[in-house]
Amino acid sequence: MFIVRRLLAFIPVMIIVALIVFLMLHLSPGDPVAAIAGDSATAEDIARIRAELGLDDPIWMQFYHWMIAMLQGDLGQSYFLNRPVVTLIADRIGPTLSLAGFTIVLTVLISVPLGTWAAYRQGGWVDRALMAFSVLGFSIPAFVLGYCLVWFLGLHLNIFPTQGYVRYDESIEGWISHLILPSITLCCIYIALIARVTRASVAEALSEDYIRTARAKGIAEWRVLLRHGLANAAVPIVTVIGVGIAILIGGVVVTEIVFAIPGLGSLTIDAVMSRDYPLIQGITLFFSMLYMFINLVIDLSYTLFDPRIRY
Repeated sequence: MFIVRRLLAFIPVMIIVALIVFLMLHLSPGDPVAAIAGDSATAEDIARIRAELGLDDPIWMQFYHWMIAMLQGDLGQSYFLNRPVVTLIADRIGPTLSLAGFTIVLTVLISVPLGTWAAYRQGGWVDRALMAFSVLGFSIPAFVLGYCLVWFLGLHLNIFPTQGYVRYDESIEGWISHLILPSITLCCIYIALIARVTRASVAEALSEDYIRTARAKGIAEWRVLLRHGLANAAVPIVTVIGVGIAILIGGVVVTEIVFAIPGLGSLTIDAVMSRDYPLIQGITLFFSMLYMFINLVIDLSYTLFDPRIRY
């Protein structure tokens, strides 16, 4: 029942998101019709294009027609690319999900062991280095770090490619090599975030009485650290990983521009610059649904780490 209720809650949330995005786009300055028509268009040309796109209808009617089409799985037609929005999203979703997934896996594999070891060796050099790296990671903008990596690892040392994207079905090696630099660019911020939370959560768990009891029973230290320390600190760690994934969506947009990756990030920038209403709305709804689905998965995962949680 919990899953059903959460899935049903998607409907009003998506309607609210759609309404906000729709009003922000249509009430903000700028006219996509003028951009489509060009500088040499006459008033009659602009009026004709506006009527063809349905932009001369009252705004409430435009929203109603768009919502009815969306409920039928039709997100409209791109004004400038003249293709269905669903098709455009499907064509660009591969690079974006590849970059996001590669970044998440790399971040978790580095940050969780690093934060756990820092909590176990509090005050040691790993702990102090983590604190310094966290400050540095939060301070450097992603696009600045991206350009630095492009210059040093890509152009100076010529280790990794600096631009473009290769599909995994074309070349696994090319797919991985093109994702390394953008993933490292995104990883630094999220490693700092997740490692700090992991360190604090595990350190708190290691100070509990059951840890002292486990050690008194002669349980191996690595089992105490992983089975009793990390496992009992997993809920806040999983929560911040979910929050990091949501923040990652915004970081992917900037990173794809820096590394010329043809994903949803670059498509979003193009849509915003050209005021392509249907495309912006479709991408925003897709990211909103993705974010809500991630939250649902995170909520359900709590029961795996803490048996006391029941829905």
